[in-house]
Amino acid sequence: TKDSTNAFFVAMQEGAREKAAELGVDLTVGSGQAEGDAQGQIDLIENAIAAGQDGILITPMSVNVNNAIQDARDAGLYVIALDTPTDPPDVVDITFATDNCLAGEAIGQWAAGKLNGEKAVIARLIIFDDRTVSVDYCRDNGFLRGMGIDIGDLTVIGDEPESGNYTTGAGGEYEIACVEATGANEEGGRTGMETCLSINPDINVVYTINEPTAFGANAALEAAGKTIGEDVFVVSVDGGLAGVEEVQAGGIQATSQQYPLLMATLGLEAIKEIAEGGAPPENTSADGTFFDTGVALCTDDPMDTVTVAPQETSQYCIDNAWG
Repeated sequence: TKDSTNAFFVAMQEGAREKAAELGVDLTVGSGQAEGDAQGQIDLIENAIAAGQDGILITPMSVNVNNAIQDARDAGLYVIALDTPTDPPDVVDITFATDNCLAGEAIGQWAAGKLNGEKAVIARLIIFDDRTVSVDYCRDNGFLRGMGIDIGDLTVIGDEPESGNYTTGAGGEYEIACVEATGANEEGGRTGMETCLSINPDINVVYTINEPTAFGANAALEAAGKTIGEDVFVVSVDGGLAGVEEVQAGGIQATSQQYPLLMATLGLEAIKEIAEGGAPPENTSADGTFFDTGVALCTDDPMDTVTVAPQETSQYCIDNAWG
């Protein structure tokens, strides 16, 4: 995985261990030291090749791991990406993932519906500002696309007009107040939100790359005297237990839930099947580039504008949460 501290990846690791024990699969678990540690993943791939393992499940850090993945495939290992597609997708044999673009689009559609024609003053809290990662640009630009904002190039963060009109639902004006890198963690979310509020204290929509980032953003918003859910609403992606509990508590108004345990268990089953001479899995996504493990929008305030994903209550999402 990318790291061993983010609850999403911890849940994925734990789910993989449980499934491996059930299937009788010899599993080695490792990760980069932190988000962005491509060399750590490269070292783990090289270790897997040297050990003669049958396959690799990886949440790829960036394009910097592509050559190592190709080396593994050349050595006969079946490589499955989990959660984050590689760039390009055919670097791996197959990807089991949430459609991160669609996950972003769902919260964008919700946000436009919630605004109901009101001007949107938007803070965007992303992962990085110094590298390109598909989960980052897909969720962020998916969010804008869901609101009905022209994003230009999907793979580029920040090339949309800084102001204009969103067209989903009733439609209205929008202004991008800030785009801040957070490292996808709580502390980064807090400092990023503080920076955004110093730029524009009138922010009323906060997009966060994941729920730990949202927790940090909420701390900054509350410290600034903002009432979350009234003065400003917060949307996110992941659907971990702590995140959907925060939806129920009112601190996050909508989040897209994904299913990391399913990604890991399907991946292990596939590699075991292939190692025993079975057929490889096939892509199921609409564009034919990955195996879609699904997404649901968790909110207790459903909007008619949401068309790309089912809307579920916070309690449903708690019952189906990871972490």
